Amino acid sequence: MAVRVGVVVFPGTNCEHDVAEALERVGAETELVWHTATSLPGLDAVVLPGGFAHGDYLRPGAIARFSPVMTAVIELARAGAPVVGICNGFQILTEAHLLPGALQKNRGLSFLCQVAELEVVTDRSALTAGLAPGLRIRVPVNHFEGNYTASPEVLRSLEEEGRVVLRYVGNPNGSVHDIAGVCSETGNVVGLMPHPERASRELLGSTDGLLLLRSLLATAAGPQRRAGQTGPALAGAGA
Repeated sequence: MAVRVGVVVFPGTNCEHDVAEALERVGAETELVWHTATSLPGLDAVVLPGGFAHGDYLRPGAIARFSPVMTAVIELARAGAPVVGICNGFQILTEAHLLPGALQKNRGLSFLCQVAELEVVTDRSALTAGLAPGLRIRVPVNHFEGNYTASPEVLRSLEEEGRVVLRYVGNPNGSVHDIAGVCSETGNVVGLMPHPERASRELLGSTDGLLLLRSLLATAAGPQRRAGQTGPALAGAGA
């Protein structure tokens, strides 16, 4: 049975079809979920894709965080299912306090649309399970407010607990500690600014994004999901 992944759509989301297509390329069954949904029945994982949810008014993700669907997303995350936020989705996850830190304006106050080289830091996340730490991949970025920041205490915890998932090689936006993505304490909630769905075909210049999406599906389909024990199971991934 195919892994069922919900792709949440807010007013202003613009990457939902790209994400769904890329997930289907690695074998997922996808479902677009409107932001007014109050439950997520039958889904094994959820992705919050990129775009400009609610026009990014106030600040990116600040309004989307209060959409009805987010209650269901939070419940799914607490149950141990993989929840991934890409770009604007990452911003929403920080606003919803599913992930620590915040995304501020890029260094130099410039919009970035370019390929970024990333290094996998840990295999203890739903998005990198089975990938070797140190692996370098090429995935595009497309953002104005992707400069990750957090307090010194949060940064220390992220580093000590192995919760930095991806780092930039040649930091394009000024993110502290070159952070491109982080995960929750249990590893099942992951946020990243680069767009893996835009590195899913050779004609796009790279298929490296499929490595991340395959890891997501493998995590969602694995015994750790069925047992509701995402964190401990992921702790041994790749060992």
